[in-house]
Amino acid sequence: MERGVNGVEKIKAVLMDASAVSRALKRIAHEILEHNNGCENLCIVGIKRRGVPLARLIAGQIAQIEGVQLPVGELDITFYRDDLTTVSVEPIIRQEAIDFPVEGKKIILVDDVLYTGRTVRAALDAIMKHGRAAEVQLAVLVDRGHRELPIRGDYVGKNVPTSKTEFIAVKIPPLEEETAVVLMERN
Repeated sequence: MERGVNGVEKIKAVLMDASAVSRALKRIAHEILEHNNGCENLCIVGIKRRGVPLARLIAGQIAQIEGVQLPVGELDITFYRDDLTTVSVEPIIRQEAIDFPVEGKKIILVDDVLYTGRTVRAALDAIMKHGRAAEVQLAVLVDRGHRELPIRGDYVGKNVPTSKTEFIAVKIPPLEEETAVVLMERN
């Protein structure tokens, strides 16, 4: 979830409630299966923090539809944002928890919000350290625009055009008590 500078932020709108998030994830699961002609050779990798529970929810939807439990991995990528530190403007890969071979697999990379594309680029580098995947596809709950890199989501729950003063807060258990996507504004 994106956070406001010094915690000063204002809710502008609730973009998705729990039901809308659930419907979007179910649709994404169906689109993944349709695009890949089923779930053979698929693995799901969530980008920590909120991409991990979303990846698990998508895997759960696929298990309900196909009766197959896909392997789910985790990537821990910390983005040194330019409004928080001047140490680096690049995402730093901290730790991965991918305990399955990626060689020759179709990887579905999952994140909560697609913004500049830098986090996804770092995640792609991390996945490639584990081997050469046959394909990497990107699933995001929200695409807010403002790309700095030529990266796009293959599966998008909701497109939300934003200004640079706005940000998207994704709330998802177990990290928060509620499930919602909220448009916030920095004051």
